[in-house]
Amino acid sequence: MGSVTPNGLVAHNQVVAVLPSPAKQIGEKQSIDYLERAQWLRAAVLGANDGLVSVASMMMGIGAVKRDAKAMLLAGFTGLVAGACGMAIGEFVSVYNQYDVEFCQMKRNMEMSVRGEKEKDLEMEMEMEMKKRALPNPWKATLASALSFSVGALVPLLSAAFIADYKIRVIVILAMTSLASVIFGSVGAHLGKTPKVKSCVRFLLGAWIAMSITFGLTKLMDVSAL
Repeated sequence: MGSVTPNGLVAHNQVVAVLPSPAKQIGEKQSIDYLERAQWLRAAVLGANDGLVSVASMMMGIGAVKRDAKAMLLAGFTGLVAGACGMAIGEFVSVYNQYDVEFCQMKRNMEMSVRGEKEKDLEMEMEMEMKKRALPNPWKATLASALSFSVGALVPLLSAAFIADYKIRVIVILAMTSLASVIFGSVGAHLGKTPKVKSCVRFLLGAWIAMSITFGLTKLMDVSAL
């Protein structure tokens, strides 16, 4: 039989093995950099919510004036393609602009701190490279927003694809959009280690408000045009 020493060593026939301490195991599990994850998570959450809410609202708005399933599906598909492209380009341009601003400011700060000290050029370059890795990545944001927008937009689009009855179609779109809002809010909170209930409520209320306003205003404009 082996014995465990106070230092966490197991001795058996003169063989000593080091056991990983619980604190070290917990530290390894908690070594995820959530600030770095937030760079693409923000784009993914924005894209999923935008795709879900905008396409569902667009289909609800078309449904307020036209009960034809083809018109609603065509509007939803157009919103998916245009929205995914718009999100991708918008994220790339905006995040790259943020990257340029932060990188140039970082460069100016470092140049001021080592001005007149040529011997520190190599050190400055190494530090610059390390800090550069922490800057926002435009490509990650672009890919995350485009993919998540498409996933979100597919929910209302597929929900209405095989339903002929108008009232049932509208109810299904509303129900599936609400369910997807809760799921997206929960997943986003899980990945970012934030409160899930608050995240789900924000997603759900936002979807309801957007769909209600779009449906109501489109219906009002249609009635006014008569």
